[in-house]
Amino acid sequence: MIDQFKNFLKADNPVKHGLPAFVYTSDAFREIENHTVFTNNWVFVGFAHELEEIGDVQPITVAGKPFFLVRNDHNEMAAFHNVCRHRCLKLIESSGNCGQLIQCPYHSWIYDLQGALKAAPYFGGRDRKKPPPGFLLEDHGLVAVSCETWHDWIFIRINGDGADDDGGLAFDKFIAPLKKRLEDIDLAQIKPVATIDFGVLQTNWKMLMENFIEPYHVQFVHKTTTSQPLIDHYTILEDHCLGSGCNIAAEKKDAQRKHDPKTLAVTSRFLTLFPNFVIGTYVPDQLGVHLNIPVNTGETQQRRVIYLHKDNPASEKEIQQLRQLWRAVHREDHAICERLQLGRVSEVAADGGYLSPHWEDSVRRFQELVVESVFPQGDASCASANDEHSPLNFKV
Repeated sequence: MIDQFKNFLKADNPVKHGLPAFVYTSDAFREIENHTVFTNNWVFVGFAHELEEIGDVQPITVAGKPFFLVRNDHNEMAAFHNVCRHRCLKLIESSGNCGQLIQCPYHSWIYDLQGALKAAPYFGGRDRKKPPPGFLLEDHGLVAVSCETWHDWIFIRINGDGADDDGGLAFDKFIAPLKKRLEDIDLAQIKPVATIDFGVLQTNWKMLMENFIEPYHVQFVHKTTTSQPLIDHYTILEDHCLGSGCNIAAEKKDAQRKHDPKTLAVTSRFLTLFPNFVIGTYVPDQLGVHLNIPVNTGETQQRRVIYLHKDNPASEKEIQQLRQLWRAVHREDHAICERLQLGRVSEVAADGGYLSPHWEDSVRRFQELVVESVFPQGDASCASANDEHSPLNFKV
């Protein structure tokens, strides 16, 4: 199996292999990703418009661990480990509003919206307010993680303080390449108009990301839901901002206006930030953002939020047509991604297949970022894993 991984890293072949199959099927590799990809990088976790009021909370799972988001009393988004400091009970079980305080249901420890411990009743004995000797409330608040909101999109980074370090980028550097790509859009003027919850899909999270990034499949998989010829597409590679675009020729614009609303036939960009932020832009003023959250090795939860310019007069019927279009497009992608996952259990898939050097170069870069995140020094000798399929048992 180490040979399969080395095949991926070979630089002398113009037609390169994809990632070996075990990175999509191995529970041990998924655990490695939890400790690297989803811990050291900024991970997209939610939508600010879903937490509009002070005290709104939302539980999330990142890297297999429980966290929660809260809009605090400074009207800022914050993120904490979703664990009471007393007996480590999961505090927030469902989305809602907690008021001004977060109260543990087990022994009634109480925290404010900044995460500070305000009360630990009877912890020291019969006196409700007297703590044990040496126990200070201010030393036992909730454990925060770095949290940033960019427009409607919330990101957290588990490791570090959010600044540049060996494990990841400062947030301004992380967001910079996407900001540059979206300079022509006034994001402050967009509003969410619809959400589509696709539930849990039977595929590894990387399959969904890779499928979105590359344009090669569009005219084949989406031949009835889109009208975007392959020849009009191009790929995008800029640091950790990857994707593709489609410029519909000017002479087709009149036809676009008359096009069937059940078909996508407009100039578009399909952009990602590694590891899991996905945004699509569609002329004249539509955006779509996917939230892909790994559930386990072979399952991923997905939602899509559709945005329009705040002055767009779209009727409810037109918004419903958008929902129907995107549900149909996603279903086509989901069917492919789930079949890609099924194919990875075959020995034929061991070396990852092949990538088009023209149409799938952005997929290749995404896969390289996975490897670079897992092996930041290019060396696995200091790590260990019991699973025979884990690359941590080898130097790569």
